Amino acid sequence: MEDNNPPPTKHRIVCCIGDIHGYITKLQNLWSNLESLINPSDFQTALIIFLGDYCDRGPDTSKVLDFLISLPSKYPKQSHIFLCGNHDFAFGAFLGVVPSPPDGSEFSDTWKEYEMNEKREGWYKGEGFEKMHLQGRRWAGNHNVKFNTVKGIDYKGSIYDAAPTFESYGVPHGSADLMKAVPDEHKKFLTNLVWIHEEDDVSIKTEEGIKRCKLIAVHAGLEKSKPVEEQIKTLKAKDTRIPKVEALSGRMDVWKIPQELAKTPTIIVSGHHAKLHIEGLRLVIDEGGGYEDKPVAAVVLPSMEIVRDTDHLVK
Repeated sequence: MEDNNPPPTKHRIVCCIGDIHGYITKLQNLWSNLESLINPSDFQTALIIFLGDYCDRGPDTSKVLDFLISLPSKYPKQSHIFLCGNHDFAFGAFLGVVPSPPDGSEFSDTWKEYEMNEKREGWYKGEGFEKMHLQGRRWAGNHNVKFNTVKGIDYKGSIYDAAPTFESYGVPHGSADLMKAVPDEHKKFLTNLVWIHEEDDVSIKTEEGIKRCKLIAVHAGLEKSKPVEEQIKTLKAKDTRIPKVEALSGRMDVWKIPQELAKTPTIIVSGHHAKLHIEGLRLVIDEGGGYEDKPVAAVVLPSMEIVRDTDHLVK
């Protein structure tokens, strides 16, 4: 007798993990909670998307990178996507591991638009600065304004709060010695970070039931004022002629899903914004924001369950 009821479709698990910012214990606890929550066979084959900003603010950037680098060998059936955040780009720019501008121009050309901020932000002027991308100089600089009025806390060295990253490698903030102290496998990891990731078939729970959508993961979001295909092409090419990449570091203009994507239901998932915000298919997963007293969060698809490092989940 024929079975007219086909088995239910198996939806692949996708975990999108928000900004870690140098907090190894939070990352380890969050990972354990994901492992406890998700069915073991589903977890072993899950797609894990890290949304960027692995460094700065927290004390353990070096250990965070060690943890992330170890995942593919520990979980060989999982797929791991490591997005580049604005902090990671700036760290890589200081180390000299971001790609050269495609038109053969100099990284010093990226300084011009923002030179009026050089003194206030105390841009790096040490060894190798002459050939450094703007964001590398800002990252390793020494901010002349010590108090961040937006966050209500002191800057940690630079505009990027990079001092703890230097210290995690055993060198003082702003020292060129960091270039030698960072191990090659960490440099390779930073080199290989992607600026954008696309998936064609991701399931997500909505008010109308489970939907299958395209997914675009990008650290801050896509600009509403530019054609989407043009942005995707630039981000895939890692175009370092741009002094400030809006999709990695923007705020207002990247908050919403661009109107042209309404035709084809598309999830856009980001970190960056120091908020946990879910509005339809726009997912912003950055509850921690690099604050010591806030959790690192993840969203699990298709269930849309939010998991935090502070949850007490037992296997």
